[in-house]
Formats: sequence, C-alpha cells, structure tokens
Amino acid sequence: MARSDLLIFVSTLLLFLPLLTVADAELVKSEKFPVVVSTWPFLEAVRAAWRAVDSGCSAVEAVVEGCSACEELRCDGTVGPGGSPDENGETMIDALVMDGVTMEVGAVAAMRYIKDGIRAAHLVMKYSQHTLLAGEGASAFAISMGLPGPMNLSSPESVKKWSDWKENQCQPNFGKNVVPANDCGPYKPNNGAVNVSGDKRTESCEMGAIEYRPPLVGPHNHDTISMAVIDKMGHIAVGTSTNGATYKIPGRVGDGPIVGSSAYADDEVGGCGATGDGDTMMRFLPCYQVVESMRQGMKPGEAAKDAISRIARRYPDFVGAVVAVDKNGSHAGACHGWTFQYSVQNPDMDDVQVFTVLP
Repeated sequence: MARSDLLIFVSTLLLFLPLLTVADAELVKSEKFPVVVSTWPFLEAVRAAWRAVDSGCSAVEAVVEGCSACEELRCDGTVGPGGSPDENGETMIDALVMDGVTMEVGAVAAMRYIKDGIRAAHLVMKYSQHTLLAGEGASAFAISMGLPGPMNLSSPESVKKWSDWKENQCQPNFGKNVVPANDCGPYKPNNGAVNVSGDKRTESCEMGAIEYRPPLVGPHNHDTISMAVIDKMGHIAVGTSTNGATYKIPGRVGDGPIVGSSAYADDEVGGCGATGDGDTMMRFLPCYQVVESMRQGMKPGEAAKDAISRIARRYPDFVGAVVAVDKNGSHAGACHGWTFQYSVQNPDMDDVQVFTVLP
C-alpha cells in the first residue's frame, strides 16, 4: 500500500473511532440501566416506573408514574387519598419530585382536596419557578394546571380509624407539654415542665428536662414511598408521596416534601430515599447526607449506615430507614428501630426483587 493510501486509510479509521466509542458506551449503559429503587415492597409501583423508563421515558417521568401508581393503589393506606386522618379526620397529601440533572425540585405540602400528589409536585416543577407550594394554595395551583378536584380525600377506612381514635380519648396524639392529658382538647400549653411515663404525668423542674411519650410510628400508620430511577441515559431522579402521620396536628408537614430529607438526587453521584419518623429525620437531612457521603467516596451501604447512625446517636428511639443508589446503579439500605425492606428492578432481573435490611 502506498504511503498516501495508508494515510487516507488511517484518517478514515480515526473518523469512525469516536462513533465506535459512543456506541460502546451506550451498550454499557443499556446493560446496567435503567434502574428503579423504592422503599418498601411496593411492587406495582416499581413495575409502573420500570415500564415507563424501560420504554424510553426520562427518570423524572418514570418516578412520577411509579409514585402515582402507589397513590392510586393507596399503598399500605399511607400513600395517596383515603388514609392517615389528622386530628380533624381529614387526609392531606405531601409529595416531591427532584431532577438530578438540573437539580430542579417541585413539591406540595399539606395539600387538601387533590389526590394526585406526585403529579401536583411535578406541575410545580414544570410550571412555576417555586420549589414548594402548601395548603389550599397548592390545591388551587394543581387544579388550575388541570388536575381533578376539589374532592374529598377521606375513605370509609380513614373515617372509622378517626372515629375509633376519638372514642379512645384521642390517644395517642402528637401533643407535647399540653393539657388536658387524656382528652381530645382543645389543648392548652402546660406552663410547667412535664414528665410523661405511660399514662401518668407529673410536674418536674429538674434541670428543665422535658420527657414525653412518642406516638407510635410503624410501616402501617406512618410511611412514605420514596423512589429513585436511573433512566437509559444514566440520568437520575427521585420522588416521594405520603399522606403523612396518622392523627397528626392539622397543618403538619412531614419530611415527604422536604428536599434532602425524604429524597435527594445528583446526577454526578446518585440518589437516596427515606421513610419513617419524618419529624425526627428531617432535622438531619439524611438523604442529602447520603449523597454527599457518596460524593466523598463512600459506597451506598456505608453512606446509608452513616446517615442513620447520625440520627440514632441523638434519638436512640427513633424509627426510620434510608435506601441509597449510586450513579452506577449499586444500591443498599440502612435502618434503625425496625426491619426495613426496599424494592429494586434492573436489567438483570426478570421482575422486582425485595431486599431486607435488619436494624
């Protein structure tokens, strides 16, 4: 071959090398992505997200589809309408969606009369420059953007649960340092420090310490779906939806719509979802901590355990869990105070698999 012909051949080959590299990279991505990870064995929600992302939808779109499926199914009675009545017997919705590419967030909190929490949160992201809308303002915005409403979010089950609670003198409840002790209120501040042990209350001024009986928190009365999706392009998004803590004080906002607490995502690192005692967990932003720990080199399991241990050191009686997934699709969970399960689907699985994490 003449030197000129060889140069032409080599030049032509070099032109195609970038194309081969891109093709190889896309092949690698297609082998490990997409990935769907969700708190709890919410299998149908994961399947809905998987169908969306596997058909080519973005991570954000898949998160919305997955969490919306859980709302429609009223997962565990703690997601979507018809569950977790507050002190007035009303169900409200908290939800969040976050795009790990743009870092945009849309969220709604204490939203009344609208059943589609995750879709409302997505509308906040798409059609406003805000991050979080709350209360009836969130409801009005969602309706103006096309969601159905207003509607009653109660169900026969939630009404009965509330009625039974009223008959039990509204116990347990989320009041602290208030009187009367064993009635449904209205409550007033107790000006003295109060110790509570079982059903007995005594005055105390010792060291100004105040102890109280925490309300029951468990997977069937206080829970969140928190989902992370990595799409075929390797982009990550997270979302949450919950109807909050049962018998909460009206107006309470949990960690569900709080970015960095219930969920967080960064395309450069990975994502995280949380569930449990949101009033405690939101003080520590555990999902932000998980992602930042992974950014510093921790593996998902190490980052998850570290975030949970930070809370447990201060609140040894708290109940909660996080699940972490890095940008390569590796995942792990950590928990405290209960046995936690999370669900995963990726190209290596024929169907959703459930992973169990012990405290």
